[in-house]
Parts: sequence; C-alpha cells; structure tokens
Amino acid sequence: MLNFLISLALTLGLLASANADPAKTTRYTILLENGTLAGEQTVERVGQDIFKVHFDFKENGRGPTLDETIKMAPDQTMLEYHVKGTSEMGGMVDERFIRKGNVAEWSSKSEKGSKRLRGKGFYLPLDSSWQVNSLMISALSNSRPSSLPLLPEGTLVQHRLAEQVVTHEDQSQVVQLVMHTGIGLSPQFFWATTGADSHLFAVILPGNFAVIKDGWQSNLLELKNTQIEETAKILAVRAKELQHPMTGLTVIRNARVFNSESATLGSLSDVYVLRGRITGVYPAGQNLTPVDNEINAAGRVMLPGLYDMHAHINRWSASYHLTAGVTSVRDLGNANAELQKMIDDTLEGKLLAPRLIPAGFVDGDSPYASHDGFTVTDINDIKHAIDWYTLRGYYQLKVYNSFPPELLADTVSYAHKRGLKISGHVPAFVRADDVLNQGFDELHHVNQLLLNFLATDKTDTRTLERFYLPAEKVAAMDFNTPEILEFIERLKQRNTVVDPTLATFDFLKHRDGEVAEPYKSIAPNMPPDIVRSFKTATMKIPDEQTAKRYEASYKKMIEFVGKLYRAGVPIVAGTDGLAGFTLHSELELYVKAGMTPAQAIQVATWNGAKYSNTLNDRGSISRGKLADLILIDGDPTRNIEDIRKVSVVITRGKLIYPNQINEALGVKPFVKTPPKLIKLNE
Repeated sequence: MLNFLISLALTLGLLASANADPAKTTRYTILLENGTLAGEQTVERVGQDIFKVHFDFKENGRGPTLDETIKMAPDQTMLEYHVKGTSEMGGMVDERFIRKGNVAEWSSKSEKGSKRLRGKGFYLPLDSSWQVNSLMISALSNSRPSSLPLLPEGTLVQHRLAEQVVTHEDQSQVVQLVMHTGIGLSPQFFWATTGADSHLFAVILPGNFAVIKDGWQSNLLELKNTQIEETAKILAVRAKELQHPMTGLTVIRNARVFNSESATLGSLSDVYVLRGRITGVYPAGQNLTPVDNEINAAGRVMLPGLYDMHAHINRWSASYHLTAGVTSVRDLGNANAELQKMIDDTLEGKLLAPRLIPAGFVDGDSPYASHDGFTVTDINDIKHAIDWYTLRGYYQLKVYNSFPPELLADTVSYAHKRGLKISGHVPAFVRADDVLNQGFDELHHVNQLLLNFLATDKTDTRTLERFYLPAEKVAAMDFNTPEILEFIERLKQRNTVVDPTLATFDFLKHRDGEVAEPYKSIAPNMPPDIVRSFKTATMKIPDEQTAKRYEASYKKMIEFVGKLYRAGVPIVAGTDGLAGFTLHSELELYVKAGMTPAQAIQVATWNGAKYSNTLNDRGSISRGKLADLILIDGDPTRNIEDIRKVSVVITRGKLIYPNQINEALGVKPFVKTPPKLIKLNE
C-alpha cells in the first residue's frame, strides 16, 4: 500500500464536467491488468495556459478523487497549482503552489514552504494527476539537455528509449517511450506523443494498470511488450553491475554466526561457501584448505538472509529488498503472468531480486474486488485457479475481501487436497472465527484478527470500514476477556500463522506533516521527494481527539501481537509496504511488542523459512543449506536498530554490496566501509 503511494505519488481519474468543450478536452481511460475499467482522467484546456483536471481511481475498495487547476508560465513550468479532493484512504487533500516573480510558495496539509528562484523550477505536488507528468514531458521535450529543475528540490531527467506507431480507426501517430529519473527510488516510464507539443499518451505499469488516451486502447498490448523489452535491458545491466560472482571456494572469516533456531549469537566462526551453498561452519582461525576467495567479517554479525512474508513485488522494488538484506520474499498477490516472468528472469540472472515464493491469489467479483490473480464466481473457477497455482509450484492460496463466503469450505477442502495452504483476509460479512472453522492456515494483517470482535454481519469490510472501525474501537478493547483469550488459544492450538504487518498499519494514526514512524530513522538517508511522501498522511483524522484515539488503537495492536507471540501463536514478518526498508521497521515493532531483538530476528529468518515450506534449504546457517547470508555492522541481537546496517549480502552464489544498490537508488549508505571480497588467485 505505502510502497504504491511512494513509488507513484500519483493516481487516476474520472469524468470532467458535462459542459467541457470536447475540442479542448482530452480523456484517458484507466484499465487494470485484466482489462477491468478502473477510472478515467479528463483534462480540459482553457485557453493556452490553464488546465482543469478531474480524476478518480477506485480499486480494492479505495482510491483517490482529485480536482486540479494548473496555470502554466511561458517557460513551461507551473505559475499556479491547486488540487483538492480525497486521498486513497479518505484523507483530505488541499495543496497550493504559486510563483510571483522569482519567489515560489507552496502549502499543503503536510508542509508549507517558499524558495527564491534563480532560474526556472517545476513544482512537484504531493498529490496529483498524470497531467502533471504530461506537462513535465512537454517541458522536457523542449529542453536541451532534457533536464528540469524541480521544486522544492531535485532535478528530473528525461531519456528517450523507443518509438512505435499506434493506430485508431483511420488514424495513426508515432509515440515515444521516455524514462524519467530523479523522482522516487526507481525510474518512471511514459508513452508520449512526438512533435513540438509532446504530451502524455499512455502510462503502463505491467502487472498493475494502464492509462491511455481514450480510443487507443487496442494498442496497449504492443506498447506494453515494447516497454517490457526496453526496461528489461536496463534491469539486466543493473543486475550484472550490482551482483559480483563468487567463483570457487569462498570463506567468510571471523563472523559471529546467529543461530536462528535457538535465537542465540555464537562465537567467531569461519563460514565456507561454494556454488551458492554453505559447505562448512567452523570455529574461526582454522585454515582447513586453500580457498579461492575470502571475506574478513572482522567480528560482524552474520544472519541468514531475511524473509519478507508479505510483499507485492515488482521489477524495480525487487532490489530494495536486497539492499535491506531480504533474500526471500513471499509475494501475496500479483498479476500471474508478470510474477512468473519475474521468477524466470531472476533465475536467469536478468533481474536483481530476492528468491520469490509465490502465493496464489483469488477474489470474488464485486465493485470492491482486487483484480490480482484470479477472479472467481463459482467452485469451478476456484478449482481451475487452484490447479493453475499447484502445477506452477505455488504452496499457498490467499483469498481476499470479496471472496464468496459460501464457497469457503469447498475451497479450503480442494486446496488442502492439492497440497496448498489457505490464508488471506477474512471475507466480508464473516469473521475470523468463521474462517478458522473452515480450516484457514494463516491470517494476514492485525486488523483482520481484531475485526473478529468489532464487526457485525452488517459491516462491509470490503470498504475503508476495515481500517476506520479498528482505528476507532481497538483502543477500548480489553485483551483479557474470555472471548479474546479463547480466540488466541484457538490460534495456538490450530498452529494458525499470523502475518500482522504492523509497520504498514502505522498509517492509521499517521498525521500530515510528521514523518511516518516506521521511516523516521531512515528519512535522513532518503531522497527529498521520498521524505516529503513520508510526511503525507492518508487517513481522515479531523481533530486531536480522533488522533489520540487512533494512536491509542495502534498501540493496542502492537500490544496484541506481543500477546499472540507470548501465547505461542506463530508469527511471521511481513510488510505490505515500502519494499526492504519496512521489514526493519516491522522487527523494531516486534521488539516494542515485547520480543527480544534476537526473537524478532528469529521470526524474520527461522519462522519465515518454516512457514513458507523452505526450511529444508534456507532460514539458518548450516552445512548444505543455500548460502543466503548477510553481514551486519553492529549487533542487532542487542540493538534491533542495527538491523539496518547491512554491509554485505550473499545469495545465488553472488556477493551484493547494499551501498552500491543504495547509490543507484539515490539513498545515502547505512554503513561506511563494507568488507571486501579478496580473490586470492588473481
């Protein structure tokens, strides 16, 4: 959720006013990956320099609605900007920008600032439509070099990658694929018209959605395939540059090895690695045999590669995981074809990504549905989906909010028959107790558990009510009532896994202008536009009383997870947020919930492997297992904040320096000098 907001900081739109002049109005259609209409964006041009935009995007029961007025200056930057509306989760949006002479001023619900300009500068709104990108394309297409100073700060650079002819009825035109760098942690890709008035033609996010000029939808597949080919070239180069082969026998000397099974830290050891597997772990200082490479850990802590058990990965966010020491990721909902291709590309070394553990995804058909995976209406659809996932090596099936409750029993039975575990959200109009009775093996998100005691048969948890109801009510809950204690005991006795995603639920109490708690410690390392997004809230919190209530509810959620853990309920560490960086925040919250730092790390290593059916070859540091290893500066078993100081990552027989990935992302390094791989035979 947060990863989506940060990587885009943008959304989509619906129709403008009915009296808009068609000759001056441009409409864009928004389609999800499976072709479902998700919205439209309408841009009305008034004269030469004013644009009025209305858009609305809804998917999975949420999405923003915004109205913009943009006035442009002769130098193709903004003179004035105003946007009003609601954010993804219903929070109020009201943002303004104005330039008077050489002074620029801006304000929103999260910030207020001004700057004296020495040249031109294009304001980057916190909440905006794709029309802002269209105007950036226009400004960049008429600029040499193709760079644009941004406000409050930064520089946007445009790279031209490819051209393609598109057709509509008897019309044809040439469009170009451009890449923008300088905003966010990864590039953004746009299809733009060519010529003097270059502007937005389409936006395609493979596996997610597409925005395209109305009437030209038949060109989407060809444009998407070309974009995938071009981006694959860039990603392959990045994968080659940032992964360093460890050819021959390698020893990592003088490492303090973490025993993930017992959650204890051992004395100094030497760890031997060959062809991507651990071949031995011995007390330090024994020169048992000549080696080809060595790394001197110099007393650093060695952990098994971390697990993120709740992600929705894409080709660009994949590398964020590795920079954080996450070498295994369970994907809990994606476009099936796109995820399969990412797995193949990763295995072939074309994509810088962790090991992917795919979980299947099914949802029912409703206006609030999520359209990842398969949309199902009857048991035949469900059996088809389960068979598709089983034969492609998936180990788990996730059901979602709109899933038909009457089909749960047959679904669980058929999935278990095929060897799949069942997990998910609790479908609307039933409770967690009900899905436990049906045989669920795992529940995702702390709110889905607590709604068991808050929702009625009238509560529609397909809507934002699944967030606002817990925010309002959890603060007053007593976790020692017989009903709740019995529920916790049922989870324990059934060995039901809980994936709480606590860090992501910080958004429930996050207020505009404050850096979100999970990202406070990393904000100094992040690019300025990312820090701005950390200060932008999404919930509607109208007053101090509500803010205090929501904050108290969130604290109780953390307390509840601690209670589950102490009772013996299996916990796994997942994020559903900004890839990589959020997992560290999740572990910090587990410590706040009462775990020791070592226990929190155990959850992100041993538990991750155990409950993803990969413990046979991952999750601990022992002979014969895959050499998914990370070296940490400091001691995270004593101070969990040290978990962010990942100096080296080893996976797939390659060595990765997080500092190098962070540099490519525009992130300041978290460690000063990582240990080097020394090749002894060169």
